[in-house]
Amino acid sequence: METYIWQHPEWPHFIWDAEQLAKPLAEVRIKQGILIGRITTLGFETELNTALDVMTDDLMKSSKIEGILLDGKSVRSSVARQLGLEREGLPPGDRYVEGIVNVMVDAVKNCNKPLSSERLFGWHAALFPHGARFKVGAWREGQETMQVVSGALGREKVHFEAPPSSEVPKLMEDFIRWANDAESIDPIIKAAIVPLWFVTIHPFTDGNGRISRTLTDMFLTRSDGMIHRFYSLSATFCNRRSEYYDILERTQHGGMNITPWIVWFLSSMEEALHHTEQVIEKVISKAEYWENHREIPINERQRKVINRLLDGFEGKLTSSKWAKLVKCSSDTALRDIEDLMQKDLIVREGTGRGTYYELKR
Repeated sequence: METYIWQHPEWPHFIWDAEQLAKPLAEVRIKQGILIGRITTLGFETELNTALDVMTDDLMKSSKIEGILLDGKSVRSSVARQLGLEREGLPPGDRYVEGIVNVMVDAVKNCNKPLSSERLFGWHAALFPHGARFKVGAWREGQETMQVVSGALGREKVHFEAPPSSEVPKLMEDFIRWANDAESIDPIIKAAIVPLWFVTIHPFTDGNGRISRTLTDMFLTRSDGMIHRFYSLSATFCNRRSEYYDILERTQHGGMNITPWIVWFLSSMEEALHHTEQVIEKVISKAEYWENHREIPINERQRKVINRLLDGFEGKLTSSKWAKLVKCSSDTALRDIEDLMQKDLIVREGTGRGTYYELKR
């Protein structure tokens, strides 16, 4: 009896309804083209800052889907270094964060290079720089059944069971051959199939979801023809996490017609493109702010705080937070604050212990 899609006699020959996909695919293509066109008019510095925001968000959300919470400052610092941008006083990325950033950069910058088992092994090893209880940088092994399970001990629910480990090398050989094949298939459709196919094989003991989304970034970069990522599917998948797992489970239990999965993928892509439009607005607003105030002299501490406010400071900015943010004394912080107030760049709000500061717009 066939329980999972990989047990189907036609596996892995997926089929889909081209007529049903025509409209959503065209709409995504239009939005993709508009976004790429807009990005090319931003200017090099603004373009890089947009990529910095998107790639940071993508990495953090891809890990969050798996229940792994990364330090945002560390991720942003590592991505900024890879893009050649100033870190604005951000802390250096740790070994783990540097590893996952390097994986994304390799997937994006070298998107047109062939996929190989060695390349995938390198990505996998980067996800576990401190080692693990299982073999890292190699296909999973052993007789134990690989299952995706949820629920408390004794009341588990099996959502998916992967192919036996003994079949993984051949299954991945077929997958890699298809991934490198220059067949006449729409690149966005191919980008939709890649994560489904990969995560269904479940070739590694752990890290399959994150690598599947890295592959999605790689194939979407081929589709975009850009050298950086400017929209994040991982962020959308994270925001629609329950839908993501639901459609994935239903597809893995279904037949070879994966039209519903591709429709959902396209809707997620459309949402991601829309979100990037909002990110671009924020980046443009930041660039315009500095252009409008370029003749006002400020020091590096003040510039750092203003940038944090422009990026969206969480909570209310007090003088004590100011001092901690730029690692200075309370007196220095107050002098910087008074100076910016005199220059009409920030305003004081509240009174007494409730005093805080905001940018003057």
